[in-house]
Amino acid sequence: MNPHSADDLVRDLLTRALAVVGLLGIALIHVLDAIPTFSELPYKGWLYVALIISALAVAAMLVRSGSRRVWALAVGLVAASILAFVFSRTVGLPSAPDDVGNWSEPLGVAALLVEGPVLAVAAHALTVGAPARVAADRGRMLAHPA
Repeated sequence: MNPHSADDLVRDLLTRALAVVGLLGIALIHVLDAIPTFSELPYKGWLYVALIISALAVAAMLVRSGSRRVWALAVGLVAASILAFVFSRTVGLPSAPDDVGNWSEPLGVAALLVEGPVLAVAAHALTVGAPARVAADRGRMLAHPA
């Protein structure tokens, strides 16, 4: 195995590990916020559950593979979460007028501080990181032909 492909493999593994940790953080933040949310707005609590399950599923997929499809799922999930937060703070969600303008809510800020970097890492892996992923895949195929 040449050093270049080993470097690409390490870079791929570290990138996926960063995204996995970030997705786990997103899930945890929303678990903490979902608990009181269910009593106030049950539909919003169920949206959190959907996000939590999706974040855990995408994290598990990233543990197994750094494919373009999985990175695209990560980008879409995190972008949707950020957009939902912005929507809730600008236009507002049904029956949640208190969220409009509440940009400093601690768990919301924490979520954005995790989601932003995860989105950046995933977008990078999906676009700029693609040649490294292809080179790493090629190296694995050459080392272990079917």
